Amino acid sequence: MKITLHGAAGEVTGSAYLVETKRARILVDFGMFQGGPNHDARNALPSGLLDKRLDAVLLTHAHLDHSGRLPLLFKGGYQGAIHATNATRDLAGLILRDSAKVQSYDVQRKNRKRERAGKPLLEPLYTADEVEQTMQHFRDVEYGQPFPVAEGITACFTDAGHMLGSASIKLTVRENSRTRIVVFSGDIGPAGLAIIRDAVPIKRADLVFMESTYGDRNNKPLQETLAEFRSIVENAVQRRARILVPAFAVGRTQQILYHLDELFCAGIIKPFPVYLDSPMAIDATNIYRRHPDLFDEEAKALRRTCEITRSQRHVRPTPSAEDSMRLNDAPGPCLIMAGAGMCNAGRILHHLKHGLWQPETAVVIVGYQGQGTLGRQLVDGAKSVKIFGETVAVKARIHTLNGFSAHAGQASLLKWFGNMAPSRPRLVLSHGEARAREPLAAIIRKRHGLKPVLPSPGDTITL
Repeated sequence: MKITLHGAAGEVTGSAYLVETKRARILVDFGMFQGGPNHDARNALPSGLLDKRLDAVLLTHAHLDHSGRLPLLFKGGYQGAIHATNATRDLAGLILRDSAKVQSYDVQRKNRKRERAGKPLLEPLYTADEVEQTMQHFRDVEYGQPFPVAEGITACFTDAGHMLGSASIKLTVRENSRTRIVVFSGDIGPAGLAIIRDAVPIKRADLVFMESTYGDRNNKPLQETLAEFRSIVENAVQRRARILVPAFAVGRTQQILYHLDELFCAGIIKPFPVYLDSPMAIDATNIYRRHPDLFDEEAKALRRTCEITRSQRHVRPTPSAEDSMRLNDAPGPCLIMAGAGMCNAGRILHHLKHGLWQPETAVVIVGYQGQGTLGRQLVDGAKSVKIFGETVAVKARIHTLNGFSAHAGQASLLKWFGNMAPSRPRLVLSHGEARAREPLAAIIRKRHGLKPVLPSPGDTITL
């Protein structure tokens, strides 16, 4: 058996693992590369991937860096199944459709310039129609229920605690009269993440591919972050201020809504309007509401006991651009969540243009801000910023909350792997940059006497 990494080896995007035995070939994840000067060129079908029969695809979760290249398989002639939980199927549909829309827009913009310059025109990686073709091949998987995926290979999905429907995948591979267990962590979530159940431990493995995104650090304790969040909201309500939150549409938006519900339901803060100013976040929130069976016990209890949570009357979707523009006149206290999460595009730019120069505005940054983005400038304390070519003074209160990450930190990763360590598996640290996976590898060597493999793109692991 051999497993080839076609992404997420020494980096945190492009997750893809090709598993090959004498009798079968399956793919675990097929994510998009994001960022970097040549990511467009890397987002292509790997040479030779479909030269032989591909029996099945398994998807750990819906995020674009794990699902984003799936339509390329069907463009290349694959006609088999994509196995995933039903929540992952729903969220992957939302994310892939948005990806096709963004690609179409970007290519049209670039082609206008290329046409004027007499250059060949570009094509998107895939179209909206090709996404719909892809979605027809999803097959639902239940947690904890083993099922055959190819000759000699059985798969079992366990909750990874990262986002709604996320999974770690355990493959039981029978070959040459031997049985081996291969585990793919997917992305692992931290204990106590809002709404989502904690990751389910796996007890034994022969080979483990584990993510190492935050292998060099521990998350800030959630209770500290929630105390900061409560203080910010209470202060804004007292000042009758408007709170602007750059929204990551899937996951982070639903976390913030949940923690607001906790404050409202406890009577700590009187409910005020919460505007969901992102069509994608609106759709993602509706998908979450369709899967209450996947909620953790705290979220289920809040739904049972609190009418505010059940009715959600305070949450006001603003799907159209006209609805969004009317929010310029919405009085405080209110909270506006708008895309995009790094303030590099979308409706949040308009709200920031209208609100940053006003001292009564509060801006709450709840996710990572990439280098060079407007969000990073605000986090770094810029006194003025450029928005749509106009200089805007930054007089609003800028708050940064770092404890809402959906990725496990170092201690949680070690705990997850510790369940399997007694079985002495071979460990491959993937989905992490050198600064994250090297410290994690050093601790694992010291603690368990195992030497993790740190692969490069295209490397093949043989078992």
